[in-house]
Amino acid sequence: MLSAFASHSSERQLSQAIAVDVLIGSDDINGLRLAYRPHIYHLKDILFVDQLDIYWEVSVNFWEYGESNQHETNYVLAFSPVIGQTFHYIKGKYPLRWEFGIGVSLVEDTRFAGKDIGSHYQFEDRLGLAIDFGQNNRQSAAIRYMHYSNGGLNSKNPGVDFLNLSYAYSF
Repeated sequence: MLSAFASHSSERQLSQAIAVDVLIGSDDINGLRLAYRPHIYHLKDILFVDQLDIYWEVSVNFWEYGESNQHETNYVLAFSPVIGQTFHYIKGKYPLRWEFGIGVSLVEDTRFAGKDIGSHYQFEDRLGLAIDFGQNNRQSAAIRYMHYSNGGLNSKNPGVDFLNLSYAYSF
């Protein structure tokens, strides 16, 4: 049962974060992702899971494909809700959590890296592990699998996959 929305946990009264991610993608697509999380919530007393962390994330992605001198670039704007849960504390004080999310994105160019991705509108799916660390656990590092595709809304839907390495700072 859900009892309340609460701003980030009592030991961390932080409600915003910024993140920088390195993207290592399929088909030799690599990139950089800059994200902003305007508010982070804790949902407490939820049936079967006790507590969930939820945040909304707005991001801009810069994708690159090809040789340094002759590469293609693509830009992506995304908006995603992300849900996570702490499942372990390392040394009793560094929370390790899983997270997942499904959001929406707008891709500048539908023809990129030799693919026709079918639509400017794509879904942004993620599944990952994150750990908080540093003074008052204000910093976090994450490793994620991210997938962009139009979800079959267009007959052309090859998708783009990334390994995402992330660093975030909460304030």
